[in-house]
Amino acid sequence: MCDPEVGAGLLETNMGPSSALAHLYRGEIHRMKFWRERLDRTSNWAITLMAAILTWAFSSRSNPHYIVLLPIVTVSIFLFIEARRYRAYDIWRSRVRMLQQNVFALGLDDSAGVVDEGWRQKLSEDYRLPKVKVSLEEALAHRLRRVYVPLFLVLLAAWVFHLTAYTSGGQWPSSAAIAWVPGGIVLATVVAFYIGILVVAYRPREWNINGEILPSDVTGWDYSHE
Repeated sequence: MCDPEVGAGLLETNMGPSSALAHLYRGEIHRMKFWRERLDRTSNWAITLMAAILTWAFSSRSNPHYIVLLPIVTVSIFLFIEARRYRAYDIWRSRVRMLQQNVFALGLDDSAGVVDEGWRQKLSEDYRLPKVKVSLEEALAHRLRRVYVPLFLVLLAAWVFHLTAYTSGGQWPSSAAIAWVPGGIVLATVVAFYIGILVVAYRPREWNINGEILPSDVTGWDYSHE
């Protein structure tokens, strides 16, 4: 049975500027939602373009294998665009999480106290001089884990399949040649690229992203109270 006192005094004057804080929170939610939608549009365009090129590449055996490599380049461009947008998105999301953790969570249950004693000063400084809080590499790693690593793996599988089933240019890796570029160099370039994105995506790091549910948060959840 729900406690009727839960949430009582959530935005009393001793917690903040009352209704002004509520409007501020709604504004930050709106901004976060807008940038979240921009992220989704970038991912949708990357997937649509990738699917279109792959469909054409496999429509005829006469199509060269390097057509399958073109989506790797275009998807990489979308990845960098999305990482840049993600850094902007994190500005608004970090503010929302700061208010949720230190105002709303405290108003619902004050037994745990605030998460950050200096949250008011930090939020004030962030409004005076907004700063990007996530590095480009961390933003790339997050988007790779969430969206782009699976896309790149699909492209790699498609390229290998095209080389082995569609291309008749000699034995592997000579069949991977592109014009005057030997197949060994093409293969080494592709392998180096994939090693690079996997290192960026999965190397151990301390995440600075505030409010995103990471795999460690999910696997480390304690269900004993349920």
